[in-house]
Amino acid sequence: MNKIPKYLNYLFWDINIGSFDPLEYPQYTIGRVLEFGDEKGLAWIKETFSEEQIKSVIKSERRLSPKSANFWALVYGIPQCEISILNK
Repeated sequence: MNKIPKYLNYLFWDINIGSFDPLEYPQYTIGRVLEFGDEKGLAWIKETFSEEQIKSVIKSERRLSPKSANFWALVYGIPQCEISILNK
């Protein structure tokens, strides 16, 4: 089972981190790091998940704030019209 690195445990305050496999829940894992993480977290999701998975989360994750979704859309070159949280 894959684990969340210890330096990212603070991002997952609401789950049992010991039994959580981030690869089973990529939407939740990527979204949490994009919303609350830092550079180390971003580096980890880039190593762990594909760019397509990350882009998919940016497009569809409703738990991202509009501010975060807009930022990541700009970083990844995704048109705003493809970001669900920005097009309610």
